[in-house]
Amino acid sequence: MYLLLAMLPALAAESNHADAARAMDLVRALARPAPARTAYTEVRFVGMLDRALVLRGEMAWLGGSRLRRSVVTPYPEITTIDGDTATLQRGQHAPQKFSLERAPELKDLLGSFIALLSGDATALARNFTLHAYGNQTAWTLDLTPRDAAVARRIRDVSVDGSGKTLRCMRVDETDGDTTFTLLGPLGNARLPATPTPAGLATLCAGM
Repeated sequence: MYLLLAMLPALAAESNHADAARAMDLVRALARPAPARTAYTEVRFVGMLDRALVLRGEMAWLGGSRLRRSVVTPYPEITTIDGDTATLQRGQHAPQKFSLERAPELKDLLGSFIALLSGDATALARNFTLHAYGNQTAWTLDLTPRDAAVARRIRDVSVDGSGKTLRCMRVDETDGDTTFTLLGPLGNARLPATPTPAGLATLCAGM
């Protein structure tokens, strides 16, 4: 019995290693040549709002560390990421630039989109601990922030997909706010007039 108990840490480490390797392989399978574009619908559940805020547009990985997020409705907005610099343009207003170093949680989230759209598992694993489960038909990738400053704002990120296709990303913040980003085939999905977290979680899981 003592020998069996002594083996448990080694078995757990082996299991964690296998799980991390599977998660890395899953992310690598998502790789697409740049520019990789996908329609998206973002649904934000914010405590101070009576109803969810719904944004629709296009996400595009432009190669390297460049990402463009275009909002079409309910207002025009384009955010362009190039390394650690973000440029925000709303409507006809002059573009505004700011450093992502000022917002590490935003930097890691945007970096996760780049890593997923480009299939860069190594970059994703630098900022998050990866855990994968499910099967080829429907899989989920859980991302836990490594950085303490980021973890104070973001509790968990989960990504749902099928085969080599992204379906959804869910971000749960420590203050209770939740954001769903529907991607690919779900990016243009018709949603209920009043979407709910439970309903979107079911949609993302492909149920």
